[in-house]
Amino acid sequence: MNIVIVGNGLAGTLAAKTLRELDPEVKIEIFGEEKYPYYPRPNLIEFLAGRLPYEKLFAFPEGWNERQRIGLHLGQSVTRIRPAERTIETSAGASFPYDVLLLATGARAVIAPVAGSGQKGVFVLRTLDDAQAILGHLRDHKRAAVLGGGLLGLEIARAIRGRGAEVLVVEFFDRLLPRQLDPAAAAILKAQIEKTGISVRLGAVAKEIVGGGHARGLRFESGDEVEADAVIIAAGVTPEFGPAKDAGLAFARGILVDDRMRTDKPEIFAAGDAAEHRGQVYGIIPAAFEQARAAAYNMLGMDMPYAGTVPSNTLKIAGLYVTSAGIVSGEGHGFESLVRAVPEEGLYKKIVLKEGRLVGAIWMGTKKGASEVSRLVALKKDVESRKQDLLEETFDFAEIP
Repeated sequence: MNIVIVGNGLAGTLAAKTLRELDPEVKIEIFGEEKYPYYPRPNLIEFLAGRLPYEKLFAFPEGWNERQRIGLHLGQSVTRIRPAERTIETSAGASFPYDVLLLATGARAVIAPVAGSGQKGVFVLRTLDDAQAILGHLRDHKRAAVLGGGLLGLEIARAIRGRGAEVLVVEFFDRLLPRQLDPAAAAILKAQIEKTGISVRLGAVAKEIVGGGHARGLRFESGDEVEADAVIIAAGVTPEFGPAKDAGLAFARGILVDDRMRTDKPEIFAAGDAAEHRGQVYGIIPAAFEQARAAAYNMLGMDMPYAGTVPSNTLKIAGLYVTSAGIVSGEGHGFESLVRAVPEEGLYKKIVLKEGRLVGAIWMGTKKGASEVSRLVALKKDVESRKQDLLEETFDFAEIP
């Protein structure tokens, strides 16, 4: 069997690794638009912050692909898919046949609709080339504005603040991490971030990046202006369809797949940030991981259904560990929320129950119990009898099987 994988990110690489573990004979070819072997995207933040050297960015040692007998075509994008012929065409002008095709094309950065975003000194962070461009610019430009107070925006702000830059985070909504935190947790996080010297502006809309070809500031809809000679847009990501768009596949927000990660063409699968499953485009690492494994099994005819992923994120900002899982608001009939907060210490714990089952949690200011509570959320565990105990630092999660 000949399997072609389009995309050299987490989903594509993990699928290839799983395929090889399951079948030592199947032929595997990966095509990646970037010129680099696979690196986990979270490593870009560590690289940007100076905590991870270039040579340690990459997930596998040199020669790993050759030893696994996985063909790797770097700097070579797939430009066309011909489903009827079961072939792909590449930017190098080559044609490759496939029996089964996996689309793991990932996502691309969203460019916020801000006037002046095409100037020098304006960046996004999605690739290693992006990170290197930002670092090069920051050598001579130290006043940075980050447009977006979500997960990526805050991690970028923390990283470049550590490099000595003055940093302003601009968020359209009235709180940081609006998708992951409730207002109370977000207020505590904001206070802790500001203690590190990062400025935060909430409920603000950047109308224009001011400059005559080189960024020198931001102008807001309110009319206010701030100086900034480096602007990093962290407005989220959107699925990257690449050649799949013209291959006759079914789309909505992403490439539509069933519970076996199969598209509406039975020999074509999709996984990761470009895939849409049961109306969800997850855009998170746990989902890409689970989808890639399921796709690998099913491409080989080994049945492994994918039932979805409970959204969960963990990061460290301003010295605080922040974990968010499942439903964090929990408003309405049948929901119950319990909170333990010590704002001056940056501590905030919240659990959300529905009819006694744990359906969401926020765990901030402590690492202890974070992975365990995320697991219970994923299982929708009945914790009615121990719900108050869950919030205590001394609670032993092993008591809940």
